[in-house]
Amino acid sequence: MRVLVIGANGQVGKYVIDKLNDSGHEPVAMVRDTDQVPQFEDKGIRSVIGDLEKDFESAFYNIEAVIFAAGSGPHTGADKTILIDQEGAIRAIERAKHFGIKRFVMLSSMAADRPESGAEAMKHYLYAKHRADEYLKQSGLDYTIVRPGRLTNDRGNGKIKIQEHINSYGEIPREDVAETLSFLISGAKAENKAYDLLSGDQRIHEALAN
Repeated sequence: MRVLVIGANGQVGKYVIDKLNDSGHEPVAMVRDTDQVPQFEDKGIRSVIGDLEKDFESAFYNIEAVIFAAGSGPHTGADKTILIDQEGAIRAIERAKHFGIKRFVMLSSMAADRPESGAEAMKHYLYAKHRADEYLKQSGLDYTIVRPGRLTNDRGNGKIKIQEHINSYGEIPREDVAETLSFLISGAKAENKAYDLLSGDQRIHEALAN
């Protein structure tokens, strides 16, 4: 499957590209700047230029599915969060619909389904994620929303806990999040569902098979 990865140059996105490639998909890396292209093309990965704050419609040509893994980052203000995590995601959903792409996997955040419960400093971020997630649910696309806990740079061990709601907070390596997203892109059982995701005891393929 030819999968557009939005946010391919991000910390999770880079893993997503590799996991998709390893699993036999054809990832297409959407990046903002030309100097980000060689790292992907050196691996034989096609890249396209697109900026979520400007124009990125051409990135969707000849694409079969989308993984949205972009984010404004922890050091930006509410304005940038709304532009990228909310409006950028909504525009990506609209473009997927316009180009007849049906499958859309969204990287969200734990507590985005209940943003009012978050810490005050995080509320603008959680509400932006929440609005994008809700827009995707109403889009008519075959969606899966993944809401991970706190992301770490630890090496992934391929073991997760994934449920529609997890009533405790925790963490998970970015590598394991990426592998989960890659697995879900072709997971028919996961269509039109949203999940919380943490490190756990089940192998990824076993957890998702259930």
